Amino acid sequence: MSDFRIKTYPVGQIGTNCYLIYRESLKKAVIVDPGADGAYILDMCRELSLVPEAILLTHGHFDHILAVKDLTEAFPEVKIYAGEKEKEMLSDPSVNLSSSFGKAYTVHADGYEEDGAILSLAGMTFKVLFTPGHTSGSVCYLIESENILISGDTLFLESLGRTDFPTGDQTMILRSIKERLFALPDDILVYPGHGEATTIGHEKAYNPVALYRG
Repeated sequence: MSDFRIKTYPVGQIGTNCYLIYRESLKKAVIVDPGADGAYILDMCRELSLVPEAILLTHGHFDHILAVKDLTEAFPEVKIYAGEKEKEMLSDPSVNLSSSFGKAYTVHADGYEEDGAILSLAGMTFKVLFTPGHTSGSVCYLIESENILISGDTLFLESLGRTDFPTGDQTMILRSIKERLFALPDDILVYPGHGEATTIGHEKAYNPVALYRG
């Protein structure tokens, strides 16, 4: 039986899905998109006896990054990873929208990863998939050994991410989903940035993107 675990914690006013991903035998965790409520995320780590090793960001919008500093202050050794084309958004409060929703906030990643990069973290392997559209530097993370995709705000249950924010591009997100994500096996379990989990097969059948012919 696999000791792989993934826990979903909706955080912040927008209900961003923050994920704690770990192996029970190692008790080291990867945290994806800590968008708010840093104290709560830290409490969940302590409750599960987890030591965070890395933070993965699917993109730089404020609701996916606002707890990063809380986590790195508590665990200074934690490394932060994002897509190679998301540096501007993470470093500019007007682009990541934090200045419009309360307080200006920036993040500096330790690694800006290219498409296809392999990250070996906490006893797991994450493959970076460049999926621009929701933002110009959006990425998904594929855990092939577990048939799991972390899709951020690119792909949702029977829906897709909005593209009317800075660096968004509707044509690009449609292509990212059709050409990159729908090319994955149907049984891949998809964990999105908001809402319920789904599968690639379900989305190919029921997502309106499936009708796109561009």
